[in-house]
Amino acid sequence: MRIATWNVNSIRSRIDRVESWLRRADVDVLALQETKAREDQFPYAGLRALGYEVAHHGLNHWNGVAVLSRVGLDDVTVGFDGMPGWGDPVAAEARAVGATCAGVRIWSLYIPNGRTLEDPHLRYKLQWLEALRVAGRGWLAAEPQAQIALMGDWNIAPQDDDVWSPAYYEGRTHTSPAERAAFRGVVEAGYADVVRPHAPGPGVYTYWDYTQLRFQKGRGMRIDFALCSPALAARVVGAAIDREERKGKGASDHAPVVVELTD
Repeated sequence: MRIATWNVNSIRSRIDRVESWLRRADVDVLALQETKAREDQFPYAGLRALGYEVAHHGLNHWNGVAVLSRVGLDDVTVGFDGMPGWGDPVAAEARAVGATCAGVRIWSLYIPNGRTLEDPHLRYKLQWLEALRVAGRGWLAAEPQAQIALMGDWNIAPQDDDVWSPAYYEGRTHTSPAERAAFRGVVEAGYADVVRPHAPGPGVYTYWDYTQLRFQKGRGMRIDFALCSPALAARVVGAAIDREERKGKGASDHAPVVVELTD
């Protein structure tokens, strides 16, 4: 079984690339982030023609998450207990959707960006991650053998190896001690980064900004992860970042991350 995560940065702009990649990659389940589409705008038809069921949560032209599965799609959940909202007045955002696919609980997560170290959005990001940590710990406490994958764009580079220049990111979001501690909190709640052992750094990234030839110069960040519960981590036999999909016209600024599981 192959599961994957990909921030597509607008599903409507990149549906042709997504469908083409699914044909090539032979992926059973794909978690998508930043779909940037309402429910009535999501391009279901082609994905269904490829044999994928789709659970999508999108409220407007921002954010948006989805789970695509060709091995079953059950118990779809939008958001998780305690997930905070954003804005004035506070409202829920389309940042989390979960579904059970062939016995694996897949969560597609789009963690808030944080913007700057002084912005209230960073507090929101940390609150969001703390709520995820508490919820994730609760899922494992209720069912220690649960197979759970927390997949998505975490907007955090948890180690210095995960950025092209630690000095460049000094004083910026994504690498701050508070954000890294929040990421570590989810790991310590029982979820392992199953990609790092198969794709170790330095110089291994999942995101490259469109500006200043960042991709061509190798100036990226690793901010897309699959964190798996112990029972699921034990099934992982391989993982890779499909850097090739970042190339070419119309590419997302993120690359797909693929995890191989034993049956």
